[in-house]
Amino acid sequence: MSGPSRVIVGASGSPGNLCALRLAEQLARAYDAALVPVHTWKPPDGDIADRRNPCTSLRCLWIEDAWQRLWNALDTAWGQLPADLMVQPMIKRGQPGPVLTVIASNAGDLLVVGTGRRRTLTDVFSGSVSRYCLAHARCPVLAVPPTTVSPRASHGPLRWAFWHRTLTPGRILRDSNWTAV
Repeated sequence: MSGPSRVIVGASGSPGNLCALRLAEQLARAYDAALVPVHTWKPPDGDIADRRNPCTSLRCLWIEDAWQRLWNALDTAWGQLPADLMVQPMIKRGQPGPVLTVIASNAGDLLVVGTGRRRTLTDVFSGSVSRYCLAHARCPVLAVPPTTVSPRASHGPLRWAFWHRTLTPGRILRDSNWTAV
């Protein structure tokens, strides 16, 4: 196998997710693969409330909001969509973990997820998207760990260096069985 045909990445817009989006772009570029950023959404009051009182106009607003959040995350990560890369943005309704694992169900897919920040003990038992994807995905999953940069660096002169650090696909996939193009 020479590499993935699609690189699927969750797009929530969180700081940890922005690193995953940038890395997914580099991997898709290195393997000449399609890049599929996915934003998941749920109704504000949950699915049960929406099923009890369905409202088409509210659903349209929620879908528009989901698209806007996706475009904001992509704009924050890249500035604009990469012109020389096939990008297929997508929004889906549902929980992020199950939605991402269903979309990334082909053997030629690579799923990239951010692991987020370190959590308190009570949050550990509630689970996370990255742990769900690692446990249930039918394709390789790359979990991008949280940065080790000090929290104070996000507001100071190190901010630019943090967001523009160089991550190469070869460095990330050094131990994998895929070969660089």
